[in-house]
Amino acid sequence: MTLPTESRLQFAAGLPVCRILNGMWQVSGAHGRIDPAAAVRAMFDYLDAGFTTWDLADHYGPAEDFIGEFRRQLAAARGEEALSGVQAFTKWVPSPGPMTRQIVADNVDISRRRMGVERLDLLQFHWWEYRDNRYLDALTHLAELRDAGKIHRLALTNFDTQRLRDIAGHGIRVVSNQVQYSLIDRRPQVQMSPVCAEQRVWLLAYGVLCGGLLSDRYLGQPEPSAAALNTASLRKYKQMIDAWGGWALFQQLLAALRAIADKHGVSIANVAVRYILDQPAVAGVIIGARLGVAEHIAANARAFAFQPDAADLANIAAVLANSRDLYQIIGDCGDEYRR
Repeated sequence: MTLPTESRLQFAAGLPVCRILNGMWQVSGAHGRIDPAAAVRAMFDYLDAGFTTWDLADHYGPAEDFIGEFRRQLAAARGEEALSGVQAFTKWVPSPGPMTRQIVADNVDISRRRMGVERLDLLQFHWWEYRDNRYLDALTHLAELRDAGKIHRLALTNFDTQRLRDIAGHGIRVVSNQVQYSLIDRRPQVQMSPVCAEQRVWLLAYGVLCGGLLSDRYLGQPEPSAAALNTASLRKYKQMIDAWGGWALFQQLLAALRAIADKHGVSIANVAVRYILDQPAVAGVIIGARLGVAEHIAANARAFAFQPDAADLANIAAVLANSRDLYQIIGDCGDEYRR
């Protein structure tokens, strides 16, 4: 399998990406057991199909260790030069508190050791409590470590628009902000996307498939019981659907997406992914990979095989017009983590 040219994007100088990133939250333990050896074998399958970019975090269980082992095996099997074709974007999610240079540097070094790299491709920073503005101290030190060569590019995770402006006002350059963004949750369109366009900051979108709920599997199905929501993702995004408009409206959306999918010979998930990929400021979408358990490599690739037309977008908009405004209910990007 060879992905088309449009699947690639120059995310930053010297840092190309695949626009569908392989999400590693699923190895954190919240989605069932993952066999480490099988997981690393599956990572080779993703790489060989053209899905070269990984999204992970320091707190996603063994995710950073998996990257380290994958890199070791890749270099041993194909040579050190093969490593240049892999991008691994990690996160640092500290508890609020003192953010000295030593504390920040020590945590960056932990990720570097676990991943087996001299320089992190992308460090995405998250902060839980805005009333504690020591996040600016942390970002200042991270920028210094970037300039010292320990981080290639610096980014954010789940920051809101005001804090994005504040960070830029302090002279701290970030290249992206990772936010929840889907047909259900379109809050980034309100403020975040325009500001990102102004500041030349990319968006990386997660939750694009609502944990798998935005798929053919749930079309025409009754509302799932609590027991049927057996992963952290399903529970989280079912709550988002409830706030957005409920299961009956969600079925209308799935039916509209199925009609579009039939027209183009793809799946509901492909249409949902393509919709977000085509939004302003979006560099890529993150799709969870249950490594060694369930791969959707060929299915994911079809998101690049078609282009929705104006009629398709109008049909989607007609359903979305009946939904509630999550920006009014929840707030800006990331506010669900700070309520």
